[in-house]
Amino acid sequence: MLRTPTDRGFTLIELLFVVALAATVMSIVVPTTRDGVESLQVASAARYVAARLSDARMRAVARSTCLGLRFVPVGSDYRFTTYVDGNDNGIRSADITASVDVPLNDAEQLADKFPAVVFGLMNGYPDVDDQPATGADGVRIGRARIETMSPDGTATPGTLYLHGRRTQFAVRVLGATGRVRVLEYLPGERKWTPR
Repeated sequence: MLRTPTDRGFTLIELLFVVALAATVMSIVVPTTRDGVESLQVASAARYVAARLSDARMRAVARSTCLGLRFVPVGSDYRFTTYVDGNDNGIRSADITASVDVPLNDAEQLADKFPAVVFGLMNGYPDVDDQPATGADGVRIGRARIETMSPDGTATPGTLYLHGRRTQFAVRVLGATGRVRVLEYLPGERKWTPR
């Protein structure tokens, strides 16, 4: 059928072609955007935890007393709270229970601010020390799970692992200096890199 100058509109074939083209473009863009948003969310959560740890370290030095973040298991994740040493013997579970070491803030979970981000090490990923099969637990700071910052600037050494669906980060605390580092695992390169 030949079109005349007075015909307006599109043929069914033209419309189907445009719809198919739009669907193809969306199938490429949506997963890429979703993965980018998820990666940004996990990175933001790792930086948030690192900032909380750095803040506790600065407050410990300024107050000349120990401060610590205590991580308590809640289902498959953790809740954390910052505590102040009330009797100059460090942050201890028994002192927290006896209300000697008191909280500085309300307990919080990552999911409150960063949905779908949890503490944990993804299956098959090595830990920061390149040890495979070390388990999925994301809080590795001793049995009491208290990251203590001392008034001299030192800290309990340890690593906190956070992940989303596809992105893995770690927040590492160096004991001798109290320095906090954020690392991301790059599965394609099979290595941890500073962020």
